[in-house]
Amino acid sequence: MQLTPMAPKCGVEVSGVKLAQCSDAEMQEIKQAIYEYGVAVFRDQEFTPEDHITFGRRWGGIDVNNYFPLQDDYNEIAVVKKEPDQQTNIGGAWHTDHSYDQIPAMGSVLVARHLPPKGGDTMWAHMGAAYDALSDELKAAVEGLEAFHTADHVYKADGLYAQTDMAKSLRGQDLKTGAIHPVVIRHPHTGRKLLYVNSAFTIHFVGQTRAESMPLLQQLFDAALTGDNQCRLEWKPGTVAIWDNRTTWHNAMNDYHGHYREMHRITLSGEALAA
Repeated sequence: MQLTPMAPKCGVEVSGVKLAQCSDAEMQEIKQAIYEYGVAVFRDQEFTPEDHITFGRRWGGIDVNNYFPLQDDYNEIAVVKKEPDQQTNIGGAWHTDHSYDQIPAMGSVLVARHLPPKGGDTMWAHMGAAYDALSDELKAAVEGLEAFHTADHVYKADGLYAQTDMAKSLRGQDLKTGAIHPVVIRHPHTGRKLLYVNSAFTIHFVGQTRAESMPLLQQLFDAALTGDNQCRLEWKPGTVAIWDNRTTWHNAMNDYHGHYREMHRITLSGEALAA
């Protein structure tokens, strides 16, 4: 198995392994690479829906998505798609999945099924590198802080997606979400300090209003996207990406209007987060 970094501080391309047939030892190497680099990319994979589910279960539990359409014959697989006549895509802003859950999902296994002729790249940003780059003053300011996360403003019946042409394809508009997490967490497997806020789902600091929280939150959001802690994936047929939600933010580029794109996603169960 060979690891080739995608960028100085985020992402790795892994070659020399077939995910559907990987050994237990290879699986451990893959997990460690994802925990450290945030996202791992695998090319030229033959990965059926059955392979996808079997591989996901090898990590532990699978979290069935409450909002996206599910594949008819394989309900563990969420379908992330955009029709040629749609303007809005799913995930088209910087975020980390499921931070609004009490026990956030560990990450995702995303498989390319139908791609546009060009465009539709995905970007990731490494939150360990983001924390490391904070000034001493910012690190002191966030020490011990907790923040409230929710997705209600995005997915509810009058939320952000409901006002777009994506509304009819989503589910879960009646769900209520909300969770409190430390602003700085330690990765449960590497011990690395990670910045754990994101502009999509982090609403305010505990004990402060949103208005009081936003100046510091905006500083953290800006600091999280320094140029050298990001990587970008150009999808090709047979590409699989696996990422760690604790370690990264991601952003699905929406630059392929007039073309169909369909990805299949399994969400991997996580564990409680700690400062």
